[in-house]
Amino acid sequence: MSLFTDSLDRLSWSRDIANITDVRFQALHHPDMFVEVTIPVLMDDGATKFFTGFRCRYDSVRGPAKGGIRFHHGVNPHEVKSLAFWMMLKTALVDLPLGGGKGGVIVNARELSHGELERLSRGYVRALFDVLGPDTDVPAPDVATNPQVMSWMTQEYETIARKKAAATFTGKPLSIGGIRGRNEATAAGSMRVIQNWLDHTSRGDEKLAVAIQGFGNAGAILAGLLYDRGHKIVAVSDSRGAIYDPNGLDIPEVTATKANEGRVSAYKGAESIELDALLGLDVELLLPSALENAITAENADQIKAPLIAEVANGPISFDAEKILGERGVTILPDILVNSGGVTVSWMEWMQNRSGDQWSAARVAERLNQMLDDASAAVFERASAEDVPVRMAAYAIAMERLQP
Repeated sequence: MSLFTDSLDRLSWSRDIANITDVRFQALHHPDMFVEVTIPVLMDDGATKFFTGFRCRYDSVRGPAKGGIRFHHGVNPHEVKSLAFWMMLKTALVDLPLGGGKGGVIVNARELSHGELERLSRGYVRALFDVLGPDTDVPAPDVATNPQVMSWMTQEYETIARKKAAATFTGKPLSIGGIRGRNEATAAGSMRVIQNWLDHTSRGDEKLAVAIQGFGNAGAILAGLLYDRGHKIVAVSDSRGAIYDPNGLDIPEVTATKANEGRVSAYKGAESIELDALLGLDVELLLPSALENAITAENADQIKAPLIAEVANGPISFDAEKILGERGVTILPDILVNSGGVTVSWMEWMQNRSGDQWSAARVAERLNQMLDDASAAVFERASAEDVPVRMAAYAIAMERLQP
């Protein structure tokens, strides 16, 4: 089963409680646009390599498409469509005037020099210039892209358009229209949703044992936020290894080790464990914060955590979710948990369009209010309908996508 088919199955699963017409429901099974392009890049050795890139625009009823661009060797059409689909639901759930978008290039970005990465970034914009724009499709960073890549892309777009167009990209450096708080937004939003759930279930003061799969930007910042609130982070992992200490990791030290050594396993104060073992630890909160399908039907039985919050996009397959649901595991879905990133990206888009500059305090206040509202709507709907949290979130999103 493809990732995209798995995504659509969840949509059908949530259909029973959603007030949406059959025609509109069927329309949500199809992206507005999917484009594949070839990007020639002059390499440092003088050779020209050709890279395959994609862009998907998924339903623009609510507004311009919004979604990241990832440079990764695993990028494929099913992944891009799925990520755009989830973004469509996410923006609707948080009530943003945006649709869903996603893009990517099949490439191992770590193998590119600085100059090659710049030429690939600019080439992506040249290949897709006609489908991008502040009123149609607004990309952002994702896996292996960052503010520097967005800066190159913005510059290339403006060169071709012969005008300033900062609102065409978000996640930019502050110097060219970026917004304060964007780097921390996904983690801060995840923390807010998790705390809202604990408050909703009358457990707001509890300190939890936590395992985090994926110590990238979102996972590492979220680890620090949880640590500062007194939660015990017993295990973290990155692509190169995992570490475990049942008494709790010193997260500031782990973060420093990761920054200096490039891997969490270089941290000396904990036991090294297998990557897969982290998912099966006896913790109270599990945070999959890496890539899609980390938890599938093959390893779902290993999960011991009673609460999972999806910081990554699509980390639990639908088959795995059904297995976990039968065991009473609560899953806080990605379209709610990690929606802080796109919410602050929307603020950046608004800031660029108005010529305003938002303070970090204004960004944080608005983000918290929007996630509080979204959390309350989802949790109350799940309780009222006696359904899983994801089903409630999907139903609300679908209803907001009904013109």
